[in-house]
Parts: sequence; structure tokens; C-alpha cells
Amino acid sequence: MDIKEYLARISYRGSHNKPDLSTMSDIFQHHIQAVPFENLSIHSGEKIELDLEATYNKIVRKKRGGWCMENNYLLSWVLKTLGYDVTLLAAKVYVPEYDAYPEEIDHLLLKVVLDGKSYIVDGGFGMAYQMWQPMELISGRDQPQTPGVFRFQEESGIWYLEKVKRKQLVPNQSASSFHNVEGEVCRRIYLFTLQPRDIEEFRGCNAHLQTAPDSLFVTKSICSLQTADGIRALVGWKLTEMKYNYRDNMDLVEVRILPDEEIEKTLKEKFNVTLDNKFVPVNRSRLSLF
Repeated sequence: MDIKEYLARISYRGSHNKPDLSTMSDIFQHHIQAVPFENLSIHSGEKIELDLEATYNKIVRKKRGGWCMENNYLLSWVLKTLGYDVTLLAAKVYVPEYDAYPEEIDHLLLKVVLDGKSYIVDGGFGMAYQMWQPMELISGRDQPQTPGVFRFQEESGIWYLEKVKRKQLVPNQSASSFHNVEGEVCRRIYLFTLQPRDIEEFRGCNAHLQTAPDSLFVTKSICSLQTADGIRALVGWKLTEMKYNYRDNMDLVEVRILPDEEIEKTLKEKFNVTLDNKFVPVNRSRLSLF
């Protein structure tokens, strides 16, 4: 594992000698625009390993992406290597269908302490709820970013991340089953505590999320990538391209349903992903990721 090889993978050419907020934010931005959030392994006969060298090989050498336990585990190694004070944290992701959080942890994120302040760094959420910059861990303060306004709320030691949503303009609504929840001004994303975690504590959820019949990652094939001004995502056969703040506090959302023969080409052209094995798209869950 070589930090210079990783920085080349994310096309980062800036300085990395000084572990400051500016450098961390810049590396983070490059990571989310180069490394997709994806679970394609599950749908192409591969197992997702919770092993740093395997993850490095997959993301850096094979130019793949990964889910939270891959992206953020790799980012923890990157930041530690560059001299940052990094702690693994665990979260429970909000499920809008049930208006509830799961019983067990199902998300890995990072806390970085820098100049006496704590920041949450999460490069492994993907889709339209992916933060674009590290967020200062402070309760009740709006932190505007290109995707929208994010904020933390803390109650009795439990921290909640939420995002204020914009309206969405969907020109070809009839071409898809895309639906925006009208009236949902703010979406809860996940809750977490500041209890430090060890990577071993994520082995259970790493196995469960790729095998449980009702797991979102089993019922949907997902590949999403942040772009210079928005996000693109392939969920099942549905390609969604979103441009943030297209006009008047409104995001432009364009949707296309792809035929099977276009899937492989789209993964290569839109996400720079080439798979070793045959990929079978899946979209059995009705849950909207936007």
C-alpha cells in the first residue's frame, strides 16, 4: 500500500505535507468524485471483504468503488498515514419506509480531531445524501454545501445527521418510477454516538448487509458518483443524473431506463468501473435513494 498510488488514483496533485483542514477537505473532495459508492460486488458474484489490503487493491488498483466499510476504512488509513487523528465511529442509517433506525449498527464513519475541533468525515454514504466536505461536529448549526444544507443535532449523547432538501425538477417523470416525497423538507440520514469503534465490530454488519434477503444492498444494485456539480447514479437499470441548484434552489433530475446491453458501457463511461465478472442489475426495493 502506497499513499502516492492512492493520491494518483483520486487525481490529487496538491500538497499533502501538512495535515490541515484545507488538505483534508481537498483530498476528501477528490475521493468522492473519483471513487464510486457501489455494491456491485454483491451482484457480480464477489464477496466484500473487510480487509484493508483487499479494499486498497479493489479501489486503488482495480479502480473500483465500495460501500461505507470500504471507502471510509480506506480513508481512515489515508488520513492516518498523512498524520491526522482519526477515530472510527458507527452509525445507524434512517429508513424512511419505516420512519425508524435499525437495531444494529450498519454504517462506518470517521471522526477527525484537528486543532482542537472535531470533524465528521464520511466518504461512504453516496447518492444524494453524500456530504461534500468534512463537517464540524457541532449541534444545531447549518453547514451549507453544494448538495444542500447539512446539520447535526445532538440529544443526550446521540448525534443525528440531517439534510435540508431542495425542490426537484424532473423533466421526464413519466419515463421512470422516480418520486420525490413532496413536503419532505428535511431528511434524516443517520444517528451515531462518539464511542470509538474497532473495525472488528463491523464484521457482523458487513456480512449481514450483503446476504440478508431484505438488505437494501441485496435488493438494489447501486453505483453512484459525485460530479463537479451534482451526482450520477445507476440503481438497477435506472440511470439518474442530478445537477444541484440548477435554478431557484431547485435540483435538476434526469432519469433514463437502460436496456441490458447498455449497462456495462454505462458503468465504464459514467463511473469508470469495469467488472471482472458478469453483473446482474437488481432493483426490487421501492425505497427512493433521492
